[in-house]
Amino acid sequence: MVIIQWFPGHMSKARRQVQENLKHVDLVMELVDARLPLSSRNPMLDKIIGNKPRLVIINKKDLGDATETQRWVQYFDSQGIAAVPINAKEQQTVKKLTQAAKEVLAEKLQRAAERGIRNKAIRTMIVGIPNVGKSTLMNRLAGKKIAVTGNKPGVTKGQQWLKTNEALEILDTPGILWPKFEDQTIGLKLALTGAIKDDLIPKDEITLFGLAFFQQYYPSILEKRYNLSDQEFNLPAADQIMLLTKKYGFKEDYDRFYDLFIKDVRDGKLGTYTLDHVSELKHEEDNQ
Repeated sequence: MVIIQWFPGHMSKARRQVQENLKHVDLVMELVDARLPLSSRNPMLDKIIGNKPRLVIINKKDLGDATETQRWVQYFDSQGIAAVPINAKEQQTVKKLTQAAKEVLAEKLQRAAERGIRNKAIRTMIVGIPNVGKSTLMNRLAGKKIAVTGNKPGVTKGQQWLKTNEALEILDTPGILWPKFEDQTIGLKLALTGAIKDDLIPKDEITLFGLAFFQQYYPSILEKRYNLSDQEFNLPAADQIMLLTKKYGFKEDYDRFYDLFIKDVRDGKLGTYTLDHVSELKHEEDNQ
């Protein structure tokens, strides 16, 4: 698999803009995908934001495995990071994030109140990789459809603040990206959910990974969706592809099955799922 690059040449600009904006905010909201709570995180973010208070927003909770989502909330909490699961399309999102932000900044707000400063709006910026739902969340928080600024010059000069109908002000900043990743598994996970362009990784690799993953973690859903017998279910993923391609009448046109399977996963036909499991992360940490 080739090393995947997001936007070569633009990373330093986006990083610089976010770093310059840090001094203007009280809190950084880090947006991740509930199906990829770890793989959709920018590995450079810790260094970029330093000690600035942070709230991890686990978006698209309606698409993720609810049990795993809760485990991730607990995991982040164990790392000293507050996390809140949301569906950015829901009306209560603004209230939920406002409350979570107040909890993260409780001590700072208390000190301000002691100095006679009350009901001061919390200033924040939202950062996240592409396709984790930043535009949807920004629109929800602003209460209207807005033009979200991307990798363009002059962002910090304009200082565009978006006000919510609650005590939040969001600085409209560029998405913060990492220039490349070399972990093939992360690439496959991002590709399966549609977080990166379909032409970056061959569809046969994505399908092989997806079938093997659902065999291991969500076997009953896989069996039911594709009407697999016990014998068929236990076949290696490559053999399952050959079997199901014929079952669907695609003859030897495997690309048609790749498209079908990937669409099924993305459309929720295989139910809710989470590709990053806390148990795997802890296992890796124990072996280090």
